[in-house]
Amino acid sequence: MSIEVVVGDDHPVVRGGSVAMLAAEDDIDVIGEAANGRDAIEVVLARRPAAVLMDLRMPDLDGVGAIEAIRAEWPEAPIVVLTTYGTDEAIVRAIEAGATGYLLKDAPPDDLIDAVRRTASGEP
Repeated sequence: MSIEVVVGDDHPVVRGGSVAMLAAEDDIDVIGEAANGRDAIEVVLARRPAAVLMDLRMPDLDGVGAIEAIRAEWPEAPIVVLTTYGTDEAIVRAIEAGATGYLLKDAPPDDLIDAVRRTASGEP
């Protein structure tokens, strides 16, 4: 059985790259994408994936707002934050909102894949 993942990022190149990296893995299946926080809420709650990759800075609703809304409906939602800034105050807010962890966007591809697998298995 494959790990189902949803990717939320407003930058098409970043989102597409993440999707391509994950889809290349035999045990990972990307089942949804979102370009803003509101769409992320909709697709995550509809699909209930094993892992969610969520950008912090998106239009319409930022990642923290999306995490709060998702966790209000699905308290155990497995969400990993993707961000450009390692010192971003929003990382702390995202963890407080219920994200299980975070990765910087300049992390090696293997770290992203490992984070998805760990999140899907219930690890922070």
